[in-house]
Formats: sequence, structure tokens, C-alpha cells
Amino acid sequence: ALMATVTAVNAVGLRMTGRLQLALAGLLVVLLLLAVGLSLPHARMDNLRPFAPHGWPAIGSAAALLVWSFAGWEAITHLAGEFRRPARDLPRATGAAVVVVGLLYLSVAFAVTTVLGKGAAGADAPLGELMARGMGGNARVLAAVAALLLTLGTMNAYYAGAAKLGAALGRDGALPGWLARGEVAGEVPRRSLGVVSGLGFAGLLTVTVAGVGPQPLVLLTTGSFVTVYAIGVAAAIRLLPRGSKGRAAALAAIVAVLALLVMSGRYLLWPLAVTGAALLYVHGAERRRAGRLGAGRRNSVP
Repeated sequence: ALMATVTAVNAVGLRMTGRLQLALAGLLVVLLLLAVGLSLPHARMDNLRPFAPHGWPAIGSAAALLVWSFAGWEAITHLAGEFRRPARDLPRATGAAVVVVGLLYLSVAFAVTTVLGKGAAGADAPLGELMARGMGGNARVLAAVAALLLTLGTMNAYYAGAAKLGAALGRDGALPGWLARGEVAGEVPRRSLGVVSGLGFAGLLTVTVAGVGPQPLVLLTTGSFVTVYAIGVAAAIRLLPRGSKGRAAALAAIVAVLALLVMSGRYLLWPLAVTGAALLYVHGAERRRAGRLGAGRRNSVP
């Protein structure tokens, strides 16, 4: 139902997508602030000790899994052309998001740890337990609503970004040209959206039939995110001017990204397979294009 909803919303257009995204984000922020604020009277500072009960190596393993929670910043770049003034608006939006999201994550993590203590590790839905402590048992329903809003908002952003990306790749020849319709700013890339939605439903059917649990799916996706980040940060180091603040930030970031690559382990095989398939497709498309050009020249000779 969620997948059908975001497909329908994106098929209407980006304005509808943006309004829905703003409403979902606003409701989610309110619910998270309520959960933290009302549960803090039950906090116990003793739950913060020991700092790393499973040792420092466990922090690295947890970081690889938690990339899933922080991923998503790159999705908006595919929609940059839809901004009225992207050179001004994108940096402002990114800066605001870093502050707001960072504070929300730290607040929720602090509240879960200090309020629930060791019980957080065994809870199926720690946010629901947090809300129950602050607002009573029925508040678990609000936690389910928060999870629904979070999932719908994330899917909405990714469907919009992936549809635009598919249309742009079709325009540039990295994907079949018939996907390019809708790549112009303001247009709706319905063909690309249809492919994205179809692949999503196919993936859902596959994992349902195979009985795959959530953890390997999360780690496969995390491996893909980390690979994208590694390539992006490496490109920043290569392209940004020496001595600039941006390049210094990229150099610092590459250390963290390389550590995450190591932690991802065998789950990097999936992005490597996707990369290989993409390179094979591009190589084949270039050969076909060269063949058509050669044939055209031969036919033009009198």
C-alpha cells in the first residue's frame, strides 16, 4: 500500500510530492519531540555506564549498520534541477537538515539509553517503549504512526529522486533512451517512475517468497550507500581546489568512509555486482552507438 501510494503521488508531480514530504516531516518531528520530552523525567544517568559495554570493536559493527539510519542525503541531489535557485537553496536546506536531523537523532538516542537502559536492546520497538513510559501504554500506537510516517517519507523522497535520475541517465545514454521523457525540470518522469515502482514490487515479491529477513537487506543496502559515499568523497577530493574548506572536509570524511567500507565486509559484493553490470551495459551501448555511426557513414558514401 505504501509503495502504491508514493507511486501515485509522484505520478501527479513534484509539487504534490514536496507538500506530502513537508507534512510527513513536520508530523514526525512533533512525535519524536513529544516522545523525548515526556520520557526524560524517567531518565537515569546510571544507564550511560559503562560507555562501551561490548568493547570498541562493537561500535564499529554498529556504525556499519547505523549507516542505514543516516543514509538519504544523496537522494535530493537528483532533484537539484527542480529548485528555483539551487545554488542558494541546496546549501541552506542541507545545513538546516544537518542541524535538525542531528539534534533529533542525538535526543532520541539519549532518551532511549537513559530511560530504557539495557531493556532497549531487547525491545522490538524502542521508540514505542519510550512513548509508553512518557504517555502511557496506548502511546505505542503513536510510535506505529511515527514508523509509518518515517517509512512513507523516505520512500517518497527516494521514488522522486530515483525517477528523475533514471530519466537523466536515459537522456545521457547510460540507460535506454525511452526513459528520458520527463527529465526536463518541471516535467514528471512517468516512464522512469514506472520502472522504479515495478522494480520495487518485484523486489518485495522476491524477498517475501524467499523469506529473507530484514538484517541482510539492511546490510546489503548499507554496503551500497557506503560505496556511493566513497566514490562521491573521492570525487570531491579530486575536483575541489587544494586548500579549500570543502576539500579538507572531504579528506576528513574519506577516513570515516573507508572504515565503514571495511566494516561492510561481504556486503560490498552486491554494489560491486551492480557496478559491473552498469559498466557492461554502458560499454555495450557505446559499441552499438559506434556501430550505428559507422553504418551511417558507409551508407552516406556515394
